[in-house]
Amino acid sequence: MDLAARVAAAMWAEDTASAGLGMRLVAVGEGTARLEMSVRDDMVNGHGIAHGGFVFSLADSAFAFACNSRNQVTVAQACDIVFVAPARRGDLLVAEAAERTTFGRNAIYDVTVTRGDEVIAEFRGRSRQLSGTIIAPEEA
Repeated sequence: MDLAARVAAAMWAEDTASAGLGMRLVAVGEGTARLEMSVRDDMVNGHGIAHGGFVFSLADSAFAFACNSRNQVTVAQACDIVFVAPARRGDLLVAEAAERTTFGRNAIYDVTVTRGDEVIAEFRGRSRQLSGTIIAPEEA
């Protein structure tokens, strides 16, 4: 198992928030991640569409797995999202995260959330590396 996959497994084991929302970690690589989530009945707002906070959470989780993939503890320092189209009850959403650039202990990641071929949201996250690792260096 490669480093990104081992780091993701360690993070996933502690990520009760993502698991509780029904997210599934589909793939992870160096600087990349793909997660899926189905829009449940309890994720729909008063307009009958997915609450934006759940779409943001899916994108944010993909961002987290991508930016921690090198086994360096990394957190978000800022994020924003543009909602392009509404998601609806029962939709399977896929969030694809990809690193765009790194500079010092900082990086920029883009996450596209889709339903099939349709873009639902575009998310940009800016990360900051902290000290420490997710898995022990001797395990890396």
